[in-house]
Amino acid sequence: MLKWAVIFLVVGLVMGALGFGGIGGAFVGLAKILFFVAIAVFVVLLVLGLLAGKGVKRALD
Repeated sequence: MLKWAVIFLVVGLVMGALGFGGIGGAFVGLAKILFFVAIAVFVVLLVLGLLAGKGVKRALD
């Protein structure tokens, strides 16, 4: 998902540099949304991984 965010960011910046400011801004906005969604998914999976690791450790002890 971060790959798509970077792609949208680069395309948006290139479009903005070429004079297509409206659609370039939309691409940058999509990149921002994808970035924050990726960070949220990472945090959720990190918490779940830590909780699952503790559960496995307790089961083995």
